[in-house]
Amino acid sequence: MLDRDKGEHLPNLRPDRRPPHPSWLPRQRRGTTPQMIGRYPDFDVLDAVDTWDPATKKVVLARLEPAGPLRFFGPEEEPALRALCDVTTAQDREPRVPVAELVDAKLADGELDGFQYADMPDDRDTWHLVLAGLDHSARDRYARSFARCTVEEQQDVVRDLSQGALSGGTWDSLNVRRAWSVCMRAILAGFYSHPWAWNEIGFGGPAYPRGYMRTGPTSVLEPFETPGATAEDAAQAVADNPEVFG
Repeated sequence: MLDRDKGEHLPNLRPDRRPPHPSWLPRQRRGTTPQMIGRYPDFDVLDAVDTWDPATKKVVLARLEPAGPLRFFGPEEEPALRALCDVTTAQDREPRVPVAELVDAKLADGELDGFQYADMPDDRDTWHLVLAGLDHSARDRYARSFARCTVEEQQDVVRDLSQGALSGGTWDSLNVRRAWSVCMRAILAGFYSHPWAWNEIGFGGPAYPRGYMRTGPTSVLEPFETPGATAEDAAQAVADNPEVFG
């Protein structure tokens, strides 16, 4: 059992500087969250669905429909794509936010971010190169594809990707740090666009036309919010451990 008062759940306070497995959080009792765990076990953003205007309701509820087949990525890329999306969002069992499908749809529909790094190819080309690079690095280190690696092995490869420390194969044609940024923008945008992720973090969802009542710094909850299962103050943890977080 983690001692939250000592910050044992905070990666920078742990000996290995890695987050604990998310199973330390309570089981979800209302609604759905990734892996059915979260800090707000009695919160379901869909309880507010009748407060949303028709257009908003249509957009949000469409994200809950069964995901279709991939349209942008080929079958040879799919295993690495799913492994990357899972390991970067810490999803290791169902229910999962369908991040791979959300990224695939974004790229297939050409819904890019509106800008491109001057020293990088088109984001769509970057994705193809990154997935090939992950398999190259995994085979070079562990003699198997990225998707067939253990989670710990995948994390090691991804950590080096995040630090721009991969080379060889397609990595030599990319600014590796920027490639990480391109991929994580799409992964995080997909993950946090989904109502299950909103439940996990206690996000109240679209505020139109309902609006918010608590507009200043306050600990008072909105009428539709529920208290979290843990009450530690992250800001205080940072203040109490400047040598770790500073």
